[in-house]
Amino acid sequence: MSTARVNVLEREQSDLKALGFWVYLMTDCLLFAALFATYVILRSNTYGGPTGHDLFSMPNVLLETLTLLTSSFTAGLAVLAVKAGQRRMSLIMMAVTFLLGAVFLALELNEFSQFAMDGHGWWSSAFLSAFFTLVGTHGLHITMGLLWLGVLMVQYLRRGATAGVKRRMMLFGMFWHFLDVVWIFIFTIVYLMGVI
Repeated sequence: MSTARVNVLEREQSDLKALGFWVYLMTDCLLFAALFATYVILRSNTYGGPTGHDLFSMPNVLLETLTLLTSSFTAGLAVLAVKAGQRRMSLIMMAVTFLLGAVFLALELNEFSQFAMDGHGWWSSAFLSAFFTLVGTHGLHITMGLLWLGVLMVQYLRRGATAGVKRRMMLFGMFWHFLDVVWIFIFTIVYLMGVI
């Protein structure tokens, strides 16, 4: 088989993988849209318990938001550094992104555990059930993103900036930015509207 034909096949496979990833992101959009709709419908069903106004601490939520948005910036820098072949900068930005993502997840888990210790778990009301499901699903996606980034870091250390590693890093960047967009909606619809 000629080299030109092999290059065409590799490009087609890469395009199909990118298309598959876009399809995945669209299904995630549908998932989060359904969770947001459920939350909006159930947010006033507190069963006599606390509302978002009673529970949410905006300073903590702002810290979570700042942490995640900063991680999105460093993820973008990591993508650019991998693309440019800047090994040291790539690894530093990947590590910073990982660290910020882990801090965000720890803050979110701390919030969840505090609610549960105060007797306000997912079982307490429809509002809290919808809250924990929506925000917890986002947290699960952050966890999967951190695992993905960890694998990417190992691949980058072992293989360098191969075409496959560059493509996977670009897809990771898209995924991470998507999670930031979802968080902005969570911040606005769940937390901000909850305390107003």
